[in-house]
Amino acid sequence: MDTTRIEKRIGVHAPSDRIWEILSDLENWHTWNPYETGVTGALAFGAGISLTEALPGMAERQVQARLGDWQPYSQLVWAEKRGFMFNAIRYYEIEELERGNCIVSNGVIFSGLRGELFHDKHRKAIRSAYEDIAEALRRASEG
Repeated sequence: MDTTRIEKRIGVHAPSDRIWEILSDLENWHTWNPYETGVTGALAFGAGISLTEALPGMAERQVQARLGDWQPYSQLVWAEKRGFMFNAIRYYEIEELERGNCIVSNGVIFSGLRGELFHDKHRKAIRSAYEDIAEALRRASEG
C-alpha cells in the first residue's frame, strides 16, 4: 500500500523547550490551534488521545487515536485507524538548530487505498489548515 504525506515546516525563533511546553499542554491547544481542539489524553506510550478536528470544508469529527511516539522537546505522534483500508499518523516534530532557533514540522501520513483517496480529495484544505497551525504555533512560541 502506498502512503501519502502532507507536511508544513516552519522556522520558529524559540527554544525547543518553549515549543514543547505548548505542544505537551494538550488541554490548552484550543488557545493556539483552531483546527484541533478539545484535546484530552496523557503523554504516555500507547495512551489514548481524543480531540475534535474541524478542517475547512469538511465536517467536524471526533478523533480517537493512540499516542504512537513522543519524545520531550522533539516529537509528538499519534496514530488513528480511520476505517477499512485507511490509517492516519498525525505528527509534530521539533528540530532545534541552535538554542532559540528551531524548525517545527506538523503533518499527516495517510496509508491505505481509502487514505490515498481522502488525501487526493482534501489535500488543498488540509495543507491550508496545517499552514495555519504552523503559523499559530510559531506565534504562540515566539510570543
